[in-house]
Order: sequence, then structure tokens, then C-alpha cells
Amino acid sequence: MDISQTIAELKKRPGFKDNVGMILIHNGVVRNWSRKDRTAVTALEVTPDFARIEALRQEYLKREGIFEIIIEARAGRFTPGDDLLFIIVAGDIRENIKPVLAELLDRVKSEAIGKKELAIG
Repeated sequence: MDISQTIAELKKRPGFKDNVGMILIHNGVVRNWSRKDRTAVTALEVTPDFARIEALRQEYLKREGIFEIIIEARAGRFTPGDDLLFIIVAGDIRENIKPVLAELLDRVKSEAIGKKELAIG
């Protein structure tokens, strides 16, 4: 995803100027160490459940003040530094937008993304 281009396109949508005062972005990347024990990671295999991701997106679009949510989850094998997951949440005010991004991110990661770390050796 080209974040700048995606935001520029979002700003052209009807109703944007009347409904958006904040855009928050998550850009998840592959770390070169494991979260569980900080061992070296050479690659990450990712398997998103795209149907579940869309169901979560639809659920959070109904929240107060939310104008749009864009999610791009990548599938396959990735190396440290590669982009994996983009979430863009656009809406009216920070009190509505911040919790949506935080909750949605946690749920996508726990309910809709499978991953396997590949270590050196």
C-alpha cells in the first residue's frame, strides 16, 4: 500500500470533509527478533483470514464517528523490514478514532492472522 496515495484517494470521497478530522494509521512490519524470547528471526510466514478481517472491518465501521476503515493484510513469506499489515481509520474526533484503531488492530492480530516465525539455524 502506498499510504500517501491511499489517503489522497480517501480525501476525494464524498463526505470526507464533513466527517473526518483525524486519520490514524498502523503499518506493521516484520521484526528481526521473536516477541516471545527475542531470538533472531530470518523470515515470517503469514496467513491472513481475509473473510474474518472484512467482518471485523464491517463491525468497526458501525462505531460512532467512523467514516472509513481500510485494511491491507499481506500473505506469504516476508523478511525483517517488510510491510505486513496496514490499517487506516478515518473519522471525526480522536475520542472515537483512537479506540477503534487499537481494538481493531488487536482483534485482527488475534482473530484473523496466523504467522510462523522462521529462525536462524
